[in-house]
Amino acid sequence: MSIIRKRLSPEESRDAAIEAARALLVEEGPQAVTLKAVAARIGRTHANLLHHFGSAKDLQRALIKHLADTITAQIGEAAKRARVSDQNPREVVDMTFDAFARGAGAMASWMILTGNEDALDPILEAIHRLVDDLAEGHAPGSKSIHEETLQLVLTALGDALLGGPMAKALGLPREKARQLAADALMAAHSSQIA
Repeated sequence: MSIIRKRLSPEESRDAAIEAARALLVEEGPQAVTLKAVAARIGRTHANLLHHFGSAKDLQRALIKHLADTITAQIGEAAKRARVSDQNPREVVDMTFDAFARGAGAMASWMILTGNEDALDPILEAIHRLVDDLAEGHAPGSKSIHEETLQLVLTALGDALLGGPMAKALGLPREKARQLAADALMAAHSSQIA
């Protein structure tokens, strides 16, 4: 019995590989995002992925760019909804924490620890674009959206990497870091209204 493979366009092949890489990241961690593992997951050859990405680092960079663009677009929409509704930033906090908990935090740490720090550029660029977009219309004289973003991203990253054990060691609920981040954003927004 022969296996019939569907012929994919180059873009479809790249998209399938990135989606498989994302699934591997979430299921097994960043060390599992290799050309061989992704190729096996989508029924392609290692050579096929080399053709599309060039190297494992380039595949990981494409994954990071995809995650960053997707996540910041969703967070941006949530932040804009929070502005026009009740000003409750909890959805933004949850989306940010979830993004880091579902692989972005581990991937960022992995890139730093393996010396592939330039792979973080897509994340930093996407966050910068988002902050610039959200800064338009931000109340002058209020806490800088840049400062709020720094605090939120670093808190979410720290929580993804060490939040569970730290909360347990301190006898705090697992969700405490999220609540603290939401409270900080709510306080910043309340001071803008006052």
